[in-house]
Amino acid sequence: MLKIGSVALNTLVQSATSYLDDTPVLLIGEGSEINNKRSANGRTKRKLITNSMTYSLVDIAEEEEEEEEEEGNFEAKKQYWNTYHCQRSLVSSEGRVYGAYCKNRICTVCSANRKADIINRYLPVLEQWNDAQFVTITIKSCTAKWLNYYINGMLDTFGKINRRQNKRHERGTGVKLVGIRSLECNFNPKKKTYNPHFHIIVQTKEMADIIVAEWLKEVNKSKTKHAVSKAQKIIPISNHEKALIEVIKYGSKIFTEPDLKKTRTGNEKIYAKALHNILQAMKGRRIFDRVGFDLSKQHKPDKPDIKLATEYERWTFETSRGNWINNKTKKPLTGYAARFELLEMLAFHVDDELS
Repeated sequence: MLKIGSVALNTLVQSATSYLDDTPVLLIGEGSEINNKRSANGRTKRKLITNSMTYSLVDIAEEEEEEEEEEGNFEAKKQYWNTYHCQRSLVSSEGRVYGAYCKNRICTVCSANRKADIINRYLPVLEQWNDAQFVTITIKSCTAKWLNYYINGMLDTFGKINRRQNKRHERGTGVKLVGIRSLECNFNPKKKTYNPHFHIIVQTKEMADIIVAEWLKEVNKSKTKHAVSKAQKIIPISNHEKALIEVIKYGSKIFTEPDLKKTRTGNEKIYAKALHNILQAMKGRRIFDRVGFDLSKQHKPDKPDIKLATEYERWTFETSRGNWINNKTKKPLTGYAARFELLEMLAFHVDDELS
């Protein structure tokens, strides 16, 4: 029987509650279009991946809670279950679907919405930067034990550099840093180490050079060198949208290959324990932020659109079928069919033992 983690696929979702579809229901917000095949299939795939991952993450949080009696792991478990229930129950009406969002970082459905929102707000600004540069600054990799400490230090160091440049700018002796930055962390399964790093887009090459130089100076103040020059990167930007997407992508890579190659090997795995460690280390941090500028204020409605529907259908996501299933007709909402490789990975290649 195909399983995801320790849970059999045909037991992941219990039978949905029966509803009387002639009872009026409130629809909140704009909803999502059903008939956009590409969008609907992408959303279905993301929900399947998220649902599958949350079981492993919940198990990990429960084990840590029992072993260490950490209150924080109770909160992690609660967050993971909230993610599982994100968009699990939907209502469709007049070609659109409606459901509640969890807005958690681990949720790939919410991450896609967040990405679209950031692109809409920031891309018009970035496209005005004719000398924009993509900067990556990092430190040497660390074990899980030190990850939280390293991330704290990186955020403090970048803040110090930014404040110093602001003072220099005020005195007329330097430029003010203007850009956007995000925090990301990769996991190396061979060495079982973590590599936190910043991706930054800045207005000019001068700003990029300053950030790298100041970064190396700050993180290497002690006798132990925490960063080397060759690991820091500055790349001119030719495609602003592509660069922005790279910056705002999710703060950790869920799928990791043991040999770290980009080509498919058939040995790809999902390192759930490592993902849990990264999520906990990033908890409460501002992963994405702007530096040195403000966005023009956009008018937002005080309240979301609310309407009453009398003709609608209810759907519940069933991981065993990889789709939202109509509560009455038992038909799938979208035409998405997960590839065997993805199902195999979710069922047999989730590693929750690594630390």
